[in-house]
Amino acid sequence: MIGVPKDADVKLDIRLEAVMEGVLVTGTARSPLRGECARCLEPVTSETEVSFQELFFYSAEDAAEDDSLLDGELFDLESTFRDAVVLTLPLSPLCSEDCTGLCSQCGVRLADAEPDHGHEVVDARWAKLQGLVTEHNNDQES
Repeated sequence: MIGVPKDADVKLDIRLEAVMEGVLVTGTARSPLRGECARCLEPVTSETEVSFQELFFYSAEDAAEDDSLLDGELFDLESTFRDAVVLTLPLSPLCSEDCTGLCSQCGVRLADAEPDHGHEVVDARWAKLQGLVTEHNNDQES
């Protein structure tokens, strides 16, 4: 429902430290978020800032199977950033805390609907009796 848009500008503030096994990368990343409200489906935009730390190993012998390796003098922060951002994303993003959502009967956005918006809902178990009451009332009026 919400995430970092493709090709978004991510602002990085990183610190690189040489350690025995490799390069320790510590930093923060700030990026825009785009998605839709979980209640009314309106667009939602915000920004997130995450902290991360990752050790990039010099060689495969020093690293475990899922550890990050340096590629010559390069390292890829994409998966590190993605993992950090996913943990901060809201499960149900909202356009506002008091969002009323959509009408369960017709789907209109309740914030845009009239104050007296509503629908007559007849319980399916009593629907056949509703016709009898109308016929009975018409017979009494005649």
